[in-house]
Amino acid sequence: MERRTIIKAFAIAAIAALAVGVSPTAKAADKGCSNANMFGTFAYTTTGSIVAAPLPPIVGPYAEVGTVTFDGMGTLTYTFAASHNGNPGLGTATGTYTVNPDCTGTFTQVTPRFTSHYFFVLDSSGVEFQAICQDPGAVITRIGRLQFPVSDWRSFP
Repeated sequence: MERRTIIKAFAIAAIAALAVGVSPTAKAADKGCSNANMFGTFAYTTTGSIVAAPLPPIVGPYAEVGTVTFDGMGTLTYTFAASHNGNPGLGTATGTYTVNPDCTGTFTQVTPRFTSHYFFVLDSSGVEFQAICQDPGAVITRIGRLQFPVSDWRSFP
């Protein structure tokens, strides 16, 4: 009888240790982020190159600066200035975004001429993001930072 009690105690201890060991891993994947974490206007810089495209004239270096306003619910708007192969231009865009519980996500940028798809990571307590374009033939990164603190009246879209 005593042997059974010891085996039972070891089994309970092993299960408890396993549960405690798995718990931090589960919490690391779910950092509590959602679309609401992307709220306000972010100033951003984009740099990179288009290395292959369906239309060869658009291949070349690309840079963009602007603002992107996230509404906290999955919709965004852009105002930007871009330079492609040294040809400058102004533009506006709209799009959608999704923030995952682990603070990663995706967003799109839709203009009359193109649609771009990005993967991003939200960092610094939601005041910065780092992104990379996921479109074939594009090697483009983007870094954005919240323009104004959430408590500032200018931060509201």
